[in-house]
Amino acid sequence: MRCQWVVCASFLVLLPLTVWSKPVISPSGPHIVVPKKGKLELSCHDNATVSQLKWGNDRNRKLEIKVEEGGVASVRVSAVQAYHMGRYTCVNIITKEQSSIYVFVKDSENAFHRTMVNNILVRAGEDCVIPCLVTNPEITSLTLETCDRQPLPSGMSFHSNFERGIIINDTTEEYEGCYVCTAQLSGNKVTSSLYTVDVQLAPELPPVITLSQKDVIILKAGEQFELTCSSTNVNPEFSLKWDFPLTAHPNVSQTSHILPGSRGYKRSTSLLIATVKKSDSGTYRCHALNEKGSSDATLHLDVRSQGFIKMLGSPGPVQADVREGESFSLKVEFDAYPPPHSLSWSYNNKRLLNTTEHVITVHHRKYRYTSELRLVRVLGSEGGIYEFSANHEDASVAHLFHVYVNSKPVIVAHEGPVDGQVRCIAAGYPVPKISWYVCELPHTRCSLLPNATHWETTEVTILSESPFGRSEVESRLNVTKEHAQFHTLECVASTEGEEAYTLFSISERVVPHKLFTPLLTGMLAIGAFLVLFLVVLLYKYMQKPKFQIQWKVIESINGNNYIYIDPLQLPYDIKWEFPRQKLRFGKTLGSGAFGKVVRATAYGLCSVDTVTTVAVKMLKPNAHSTEKEALMSELKVLSYLGNHVNIVNLLGACTVGGPILVITEYCCYGDLLNFLRRKRQSFLNSQVGDGYYRNISNQTEPTRDVTGPGYMPMHPSEKERSSQSDEIDELSLDAEDLLSFSYQVAKGMEYITSKNCIHRDLAARNVLLTHGRVAKICDFGLARDITTDASYVLRGNARLPVKWMSPESIFDCIYTFESDVWSYGILLWEIFSLGNSPYPGMQVCSVFYKMIQEGHRMSRPEFASIEMYEMMLSCWNHDPLKRPSFRKLVERTELLLSENTKNVYLMLSNVPGTSKKQRVPSRRLSSVCSTTAPTQPLLQNTADVFMDYV
Repeated sequence: MRCQWVVCASFLVLLPLTVWSKPVISPSGPHIVVPKKGKLELSCHDNATVSQLKWGNDRNRKLEIKVEEGGVASVRVSAVQAYHMGRYTCVNIITKEQSSIYVFVKDSENAFHRTMVNNILVRAGEDCVIPCLVTNPEITSLTLETCDRQPLPSGMSFHSNFERGIIINDTTEEYEGCYVCTAQLSGNKVTSSLYTVDVQLAPELPPVITLSQKDVIILKAGEQFELTCSSTNVNPEFSLKWDFPLTAHPNVSQTSHILPGSRGYKRSTSLLIATVKKSDSGTYRCHALNEKGSSDATLHLDVRSQGFIKMLGSPGPVQADVREGESFSLKVEFDAYPPPHSLSWSYNNKRLLNTTEHVITVHHRKYRYTSELRLVRVLGSEGGIYEFSANHEDASVAHLFHVYVNSKPVIVAHEGPVDGQVRCIAAGYPVPKISWYVCELPHTRCSLLPNATHWETTEVTILSESPFGRSEVESRLNVTKEHAQFHTLECVASTEGEEAYTLFSISERVVPHKLFTPLLTGMLAIGAFLVLFLVVLLYKYMQKPKFQIQWKVIESINGNNYIYIDPLQLPYDIKWEFPRQKLRFGKTLGSGAFGKVVRATAYGLCSVDTVTTVAVKMLKPNAHSTEKEALMSELKVLSYLGNHVNIVNLLGACTVGGPILVITEYCCYGDLLNFLRRKRQSFLNSQVGDGYYRNISNQTEPTRDVTGPGYMPMHPSEKERSSQSDEIDELSLDAEDLLSFSYQVAKGMEYITSKNCIHRDLAARNVLLTHGRVAKICDFGLARDITTDASYVLRGNARLPVKWMSPESIFDCIYTFESDVWSYGILLWEIFSLGNSPYPGMQVCSVFYKMIQEGHRMSRPEFASIEMYEMMLSCWNHDPLKRPSFRKLVERTELLLSENTKNVYLMLSNVPGTSKKQRVPSRRLSSVCSTTAPTQPLLQNTADVFMDYV
């Protein structure tokens, strides 16, 4: 029994030694230093009762281990190399206890251990270890520097460790760069190899997803569906995947690349269904995942068997009431797919055009369309049924508006007393009610008097009635002797609280007077008035600006002096004569104070059986001899210029047997300025992309100038305004059209310049358009009323287009080829602003002239490219000699044209009749007829030339 207690006590004494005993390494100490190529010997033993020892190092290199008697484990290296440096650990596999020692491999040539890897990749926010390990524990002051010896990044903190190197705390993107470790050894500075630190950023938020299309996509069966999902991340560790309907089977592709100029990554995945079916309808979800979380983006695909147009709002006709003179809008909203081929408004079954009185706008966002018809200052006669219609190949819709125009009552006519009866006619909407009042006071509103007598009458006749607007009614009242006591009779027309009235005198008041004095006074007053009237007429006539033809033909150039030819001295070939009885005149295209242009039909102009639509310029009956000379001068200049595709060509003339008639080509689309303004709402900017309309409805209306009543477009007269024109260009306008107009005008001016001719009034209003949108330069001249056109400003004794004139023309009255180039630059600005007035918001006054002299130039119009604006600025160079020639402008514009437009113009230029040679007068050539002949000489005899020095 005693023996058992001894054994138990011995076990309890030895138990702690067994549990807590650690292996013992020899030699002892925290580290040892072994010279390179020297001998390394390490031994390890353990006092534990049970032990099994194993050596290892921090580099996981295979060690040559020898286990000796007594459980001693030894490591021996006969020739130590740099890679043997590190921490060696002896582990008791059974008890898990361990001890370690660090081995320095001292290298006299390298104070730092050389490693194979010098590029260190670390994630942002983590510690970065630069493994510059020292080979000698005697090294001191281990620190970190940049390779270029610049200061370390702001905020960087680090600490050193002989076994690990330099540890940079909490790495950020700013710590990227090249670093070197330095230290002191025996009083000398030693440096390590160079290390490059690359910081891999970590995202701060879940990924952001971008879908190529949003919300809802509507397609017809058989169309292609393509959807791309994209996302970016600061590192490549993120993913994209799709969820889509089980019945859909799209092709899925994925791409990934590094974003240029940044450290981000972009990944995209696309779905493609070449021909969609109804079963492909449903929700398509893109799922993105990074280490911060996930994001989703969805799109719903709706596949329909056919297209649709669905009106929103009330299905029936909409009733609208408006007061005469006010402006109001009719608006429709609808969903449609595919986009409608046609959107139109009509009034009483007649299609409305987009004008200043009827402003039509269209906006759309994806499948939702909004169209608005704004009626500006509604007339009493404009009530009725307005209809909006839209259609495409699969569907069509129409929506009606019943517009009632409420107008104040007015007395449109009154008569009497005649044969004992008075007559009063009133108009308004609703139909006015007519009442009669009598009183004894003269010239007084009887209805306002408390004792007035109210007469009733049943004789009311409706003269004209409209269910939507102004109606006329007539009331008659018999006046008998029993009414002799009354002096005044009042007719009152009333409707909805508004009144109009007229007064009748039904009692004659005779006042005795002397005849001679009033008669003599009246005759003297009339005589004085006539004299004053004649004086005013004479003064107006003397002050009236005399009309001058704008074209100028140059005989020679002497330095800065241009010698002009009097156009009347130019020859005129009698073969241009055309029988005036073969002309049938139509509507007026343009009208001025002394002349007009009329559309006409010419029979036998080109050959015996041909019928040709032409434009005929003629004088009005009130024209003077100066205007007749001007028209004859214009005829001679046109015959001298010859034929070109980009000028309005002469076809014939009538100079004998009646008024002078100048027959030219008819341009069906009118002038370029009005064309651009009509097309503003349909302008399709090619830079926006196919299928998307450019919304320019918020831009300033260009149709009025602050300087006056505005531009007078060349179109049919006011009474023909509501009817449709014979020629309508239904196509939209795009950026290529604007370049084409610019190019054609430059070609035309190049030709005019080659004929030694100066235009002097080059502007969009003097450029006409015909079939194929061919631009032709002209001069309306006598056929434009410049007294009412705000483009022409009174300067001295002439009205001039100041905003289009060069500084030398404004201030020195010098007109040259270069001044035409300046005007061409203004015309370019008109084109690329879609018909805005130059120098918008600026009146022609002393401030304007000062700004021109100081070099003020207009800013780039919205639809002009940088290249086109630079061309404008070159045309506006203050030094005329530094402005480009028209030949140079043609070359520069041609570089901006597409090959298709160039080919079209080339074919147009090669059409018979568009040769640079002039046509034979008797064979009338142009785009209408087709024969050419040599150009006639400038003058047959220069001895009688009238010279004008500028």
